[in-house]
Amino acid sequence: MAEYYRASRSARSVMLSELARQMLSHTTKRACAPALLVLEDGSVFYGRSCGAEGTVTGEVCFNTSLEGYFEVLTDPSYAGQIVTMTYPQIGNYGIDPADTQMAPGNPVEHEGRPRPALRALVVHDMCHTPSNWRSRQGLPEYLEQCGVVAIEGIDTRALVRHLRDHGAQKGIVSTEVFELEKLQQLLAAAPDLVGTNLAETVSCREPYAFGADDLPVEHDFAAAAPVPARHQVVVYDCGVKRGILEGLVRAGCSLTLVPWDTPAEAVLAMGANGGAPDGVFLSNGPGDPDAVEATYTQVQQLIGKVPIFGICLGHQMISLACGATMEKLKFGHRGGNQPVMNLLTRRVEITAQNHGFGLVFPSLGELVPELSGGITEHPCGPDGTAATGDLRFWAERGIAPVVLNERFGRIRLTHVNLNDGTAEGIQLLDQPCFSVQYHPEASPGPTDAHYLFTAFARLMDGGADYLNIDISKDRLAGWTFAKEA
Repeated sequence: MAEYYRASRSARSVMLSELARQMLSHTTKRACAPALLVLEDGSVFYGRSCGAEGTVTGEVCFNTSLEGYFEVLTDPSYAGQIVTMTYPQIGNYGIDPADTQMAPGNPVEHEGRPRPALRALVVHDMCHTPSNWRSRQGLPEYLEQCGVVAIEGIDTRALVRHLRDHGAQKGIVSTEVFELEKLQQLLAAAPDLVGTNLAETVSCREPYAFGADDLPVEHDFAAAAPVPARHQVVVYDCGVKRGILEGLVRAGCSLTLVPWDTPAEAVLAMGANGGAPDGVFLSNGPGDPDAVEATYTQVQQLIGKVPIFGICLGHQMISLACGATMEKLKFGHRGGNQPVMNLLTRRVEITAQNHGFGLVFPSLGELVPELSGGITEHPCGPDGTAATGDLRFWAERGIAPVVLNERFGRIRLTHVNLNDGTAEGIQLLDQPCFSVQYHPEASPGPTDAHYLFTAFARLMDGGADYLNIDISKDRLAGWTFAKEA
């Protein structure tokens, strides 16, 4: 130690670095290369590489889920984004490839194997020695094999607070470039998320089928056998999660997935004997919904001709088909703990979500007072406009308001986010069509919203009151632990 104290400050730094490497060599942590995260506002976070090497740019966002990091990592809706996990330790239970959310038609590959669509992963502490009976591989090894850049050792609490205060923004992660000026130049040249069609980058290239035989046998220990298929459903794949496909199959659907820009007339001929299918499902997906025009213009032609259900980006596609306006949220909703009120049942669902854009509900049309508790005007926001109005106004009054849309008639607001008062679900009353902004398939997340798959089956059966479901009972449907002893 005497040598350490006699050394200069720079020499001490080198000696400490060597000491740190020696200490790491005797732990489960391996020696890691340095890494940097730089935001477009100039904020810098220093850390260590815990995945593949490289330099990537994207929108920096955060996910508040306490578990399910592998499902988050493989969700195609994260295309174009650098995902920060708020839970401090990630990777402690490893991964099982059966839990992947990449569908069989995933077009993104790295060295011949499916690659998650996100740009990079940011964590506080990466676990290199997982412990779980289902674990097949450690997360760092998986990230390296799939070519996903990752950084650990940064203060994710400080990063998330910064994003909450200043909003989601572009960032760059690098394990090879450390000149801040150079990183800022690369970041400035990177494309913005707004205006970019990311759905086309994660959609399947050719139609394909998905049914009961495609359900993972590794889940049989917890999941009950699916009900027999009785509905033929065409799925617009804008980056669909495998868990959503499995939820539809378990509800009795036989699926045909088609690319994001498939013409409506082709879809209407994909049913039995060349007729219309029993239903059309609009999937989740990444990025700016306004940029996915080739999908929502087809949806506009499908509404009224076939029962339709949309989730997340699919909800936005239905909204845009109705002529609505979308807004970019300050930092989005990403996690497994978002409270949503079902205005029809007055029950609160704890939901899983992943989106950065939302529907401006008043843009769908003027209120129908007799169906909206006698209220004639949309609630206004702090700037005096209805576009920024807080929709918790309706939750507080126990009203599911209805507007008159010039394209498709009456549209009801069915679900509201209780954290920020944004729209979470709509139902077209004069057309067989409904949608939600969140993810009901619990991959990862709670099962409160499972009833929406049942509702879609009831809609295809012709039920007029298809959303009137006791969600407290339906939330355990399909799980073996729901059986009575």
